[in-house]
Amino acid sequence: MALYEHVYLARQDISQQQVEDLTNSLSEILSANGGKIGKTEYWGLKGLSYRIRKNRKAHYTLLNIDASPAAVAEMERQMRINEDILRFMTVRVDELEEGPSAMMQKRDERGDRGDRPGGDRFGGDRRPRRA
Repeated sequence: MALYEHVYLARQDISQQQVEDLTNSLSEILSANGGKIGKTEYWGLKGLSYRIRKNRKAHYTLLNIDASPAAVAEMERQMRINEDILRFMTVRVDELEEGPSAMMQKRDERGDRGDRPGGDRFGGDRRPRRA
């Protein structure tokens, strides 16, 4: 069996529960074809760089998959049919990364805007200019 990282974008007007239901249905498709999902991460509702089918935002979800190529092809076929899924991308990897992904690590490290070093968002302290 091969290892894959799979990210899909769901429409902005569905709820987080519906996104979880989509993930569960994809998991069922994979398990019916002999595969399994190792890790699932919901990255949240994020803005898109450009509109996709009149959506300005999308729900992002990452799946780490251990399945045969045929199982992944069947899952992708079902995703093309589903109107709630805007885009998806599957990448074959040599090994699946343990722990949280880079997106989840960034979210954990970010914190509040006030705790940045240097005072303001440009890295310097705010002193009035001399005339």
